[in-house]
Amino acid sequence: MKAILQRVLSGSVTVDKELVSSIGRGVLVFAAVAPGDTEKEMESMANKVLRLKMWEDENGGTWKKNVTDISGEVLCVSQFTLLAKTTKGTKPDFHGALNPEDARRLYLHFVDKVKAGYQADRVKDGKFQAMMEVALVNDGPVTLELNVGGKPAQEKANKEQ
Repeated sequence: MKAILQRVLSGSVTVDKELVSSIGRGVLVFAAVAPGDTEKEMESMANKVLRLKMWEDENGGTWKKNVTDISGEVLCVSQFTLLAKTTKGTKPDFHGALNPEDARRLYLHFVDKVKAGYQADRVKDGKFQAMMEVALVNDGPVTLELNVGGKPAQEKANKEQ
């Protein structure tokens, strides 16, 4: 599983001109599920999202507090395009992303684990497999890439195919 975390002052998701979700201060998570990922990777990523130190403390010490420490909010957005291969030609190759049915199940497991590890009402979600308009006001900016499972899980999936 791959995720891009952005520290935000606010974020929102709109689908078909209808606001689906919005948050204030917290973290916006763009998440992609790869072949070979399991519930274990989803749980590990959920834990990282909630525990990653992205804010300063009261004394100005940097990278001291996580989203739960600041009572922030979390907005999760599924984004399979994070797994695109762009090494050849000019057209992205999306074979590195899991099929939509399995990806939906695992992605929703990830969101459920984020909710279970924090306060469910402070965790929002986009709309899986929809064309979403994602708006955000970046704080910093701070943008971090997280990976769990990595090559061993992906290589195993490739060998099984």
